Amino acid sequence: MTEMGKGTAPMNAAGPSRRRRTAKLAASAAVAMLALVGCKADVISYDLPAESARYTFRAETNGVRTAWEYTSERPTESDTPTSQPCIADVVVKDPGECRPEPLIFLRYDLGLDLDNTAKADRLHPITVTGYYQDRLSTPPTVNELRAEASFDGGRTWRPVSSRADGKNTFTVRVKDPKRDKAPDGVALRITATDSAGNEVEQTMPRAYGLR
Repeated sequence: MTEMGKGTAPMNAAGPSRRRRTAKLAASAAVAMLALVGCKADVISYDLPAESARYTFRAETNGVRTAWEYTSERPTESDTPTSQPCIADVVVKDPGECRPEPLIFLRYDLGLDLDNTAKADRLHPITVTGYYQDRLSTPPTVNELRAEASFDGGRTWRPVSSRADGKNTFTVRVKDPKRDKAPDGVALRITATDSAGNEVEQTMPRAYGLR
């Protein structure tokens, strides 16, 4: 039993399997609360191979598109603290061993003014930090980050520099053009990979405007 956390979306297995397990993935943490008070709630379920397999998980929120690629296999032991059990432990009878999935999430410090803009025609630093669900006891390390910027609404992309600045933390530097060269603002596409080979690609069609 594995948990997605942070929302749900369609997943594609890397290949078929004769031995299959069913993972019950809750639509949100509210499902567990409803179960505790005796209310019925929908639980999304997927058939996953018992053996190790590669998955793609996609989501879109407010125009921001995220695609995760990660490896999952049947847990040999639970990896959740007793104070924060898997949702499936609450809503599914005898779900088996359970752990969160090793999805990489990204946190940004865009260094913008209150109107979400940066000064045009200058080098603009952005801090990007990778992190995992708190309940994952031994998360991998985010060891690579690639960044791209677009100034024409995502029609064309160009690589921008990035460097490691601490554990799971990177500094991205975007050479912003003059304002008339990016009238719709700056789009960003960030790809991060961890020590276990898991990957996330996140695209922000308009990360910030220029002034």
